[in-house]
Amino acid sequence: MPVRRRRPATQARVVRPSPRRPPRTLRLGHTERRLRVGFLLVAFVMSVFAGRLVQLQGFDGAAYANAAVKERISRVTLHATRGEITDATGVPLATTVDTLAVTADPTITRPDAGQIAETLAPILKVDQEALTTKLRTPKTRFVYLARKVPTQTWKRARDALRAEGLGGVLTEPDPMRTYPSGQVAANIVGFTGSDGGGLSGIEYALDGKLRGKDGHMVYERGLNGQQIPLAHSSEEDPVPGANVRLTINRDVQWAAQQAIAAQVKATNSRSGDVVVMDTRTGELVAVATAPTFDPNHPTKSPAEDRVNRPFQEVYEPGSVAKVLTASALVDSGYVTPSTKIRAPGSLIRDGRRIGDWWGHGTVNLTFAGALARSSNIGVVLAAEGMPKELQASYLRKFGMGKPTAVRYPGESGGTIGKVSDWTPLRRATISFGQGMSVTAVQLTAAVAAVANGGVRVDPTLVKGYVGDDGSLVPNPAPKRTRVVSEQAAATVARMMEQVVQGPDALATKAAIPGYRIAGKTGTAQRADSSCGCYRGYTASFAGFAPADDPRFVVYVDLQDPKKGGNSGSGLAAPVFHDIMAFTLQKYGVPPTGTKSPVLPLYW
Repeated sequence: MPVRRRRPATQARVVRPSPRRPPRTLRLGHTERRLRVGFLLVAFVMSVFAGRLVQLQGFDGAAYANAAVKERISRVTLHATRGEITDATGVPLATTVDTLAVTADPTITRPDAGQIAETLAPILKVDQEALTTKLRTPKTRFVYLARKVPTQTWKRARDALRAEGLGGVLTEPDPMRTYPSGQVAANIVGFTGSDGGGLSGIEYALDGKLRGKDGHMVYERGLNGQQIPLAHSSEEDPVPGANVRLTINRDVQWAAQQAIAAQVKATNSRSGDVVVMDTRTGELVAVATAPTFDPNHPTKSPAEDRVNRPFQEVYEPGSVAKVLTASALVDSGYVTPSTKIRAPGSLIRDGRRIGDWWGHGTVNLTFAGALARSSNIGVVLAAEGMPKELQASYLRKFGMGKPTAVRYPGESGGTIGKVSDWTPLRRATISFGQGMSVTAVQLTAAVAAVANGGVRVDPTLVKGYVGDDGSLVPNPAPKRTRVVSEQAAATVARMMEQVVQGPDALATKAAIPGYRIAGKTGTAQRADSSCGCYRGYTASFAGFAPADDPRFVVYVDLQDPKKGGNSGSGLAAPVFHDIMAFTLQKYGVPPTGTKSPVLPLYW
């Protein structure tokens, strides 16, 4: 068995050292290669920028340039001058004055809004806080700061802004409608809104002709909002509106308004109207109503005072309508002035009593007496001898039941009802002006037909239009309709003279020394829709002069008078006197050379 030899315990293993490696060489790379890579990176970045630049300048340049121009472009409306409305002699009743709208560009004014507002508020007379808010309006380059600013006021505001070095506040034309005569003819002319468009009256009816056509100006503006000199601009001139000439005479209109306003106040009436018409031409010389309003400040008056009652308000006319019944009866041969009528103290129709304004037993009246004394009973008895269809046809020929040819905005036509619905009571009351409704202008035109020899001339309110050279382009002549014969009209006119100047005249307060006057009083019950009953009265008077050669008709009504009674002879006739006397003098109508004939009223 072999013996294993052991190492001595103290003998150590000898470790031989590894051979030493040579040191590693530092590798720095190739400089040329690194430069090449860097150059390529820089070239790539530059190419990106260059490409974008080419895109902006070469491909999108026009679009960006246009966008920049649009930011600088300003378009301003050049308002057309609204046409004037004048009276028959050319006196302005509505005209336009040059004023400005003060505007701002909030992108410019926003940083200095407080200072600008503090400067402008006391000059423009607007609230400073509201002004500041407007000057800071976001996302817009245009706001209105004030409208209808007089030129002198803007000059003061502009100078104040310049003194403080403030910009961004501009102006544009903003014409203002004004009414030099104030309340005179206000209800005829009407008024305009803040945009310059007509809201009522002639301003509304003829808005399309008065308005004209706006133009515009386009220009480039700088950072301060002002126009850049020599930069692109274009302009389209506005076309002014037409000048409208009315048939109204301002002086007669003024006199009519003064007279009716005074009587409305004196009698504590709800309202009152006056219509003056040229019997030959149909021209409305005055159309007055009270209360009225100032068209320069329309909202300061209630809406009911801004309407044109003589065209728009209907009511039962009362005894003035007996003129129409009398004309129909005479023209159709049913009566003459001397026709005898035995009038009892009352009549019963459909169980209702019909009486006269004065209490009486049986009285023997001529038809002239029935008209002159305004007997309901006498006129009803005469009218019942005529077929009701014939009576209705005469009323329609006189213009009842439909609006006039004036076609005034909101004009009413009144009503006489269907003949088939005329009960004996309705037919009787229509004969003396109850149970039918009219406007003041309708009734005036009907009475004017009697004054004009039986020919009804459509009333007119617009005379024509004034051209650029100042010449009048007249409206077409009004329609003329033969209603009754010339002889019948003359006969009725003589009977109407007995109302004013006969021995038993009721309306002596309508008489004018030196002139023959034909007239008719009216006192009617007023229909009240709130109760479905009659409540209050309408007092009225219609007349023409000179009666032997009629030139003018004047009609007056007072609605629901509460002082001084309710008769047309006592309340309306004095107003007729004042207005007719003024009109005759204004137009130089000579006094009558003869006296009124006297007709027998009784038999």
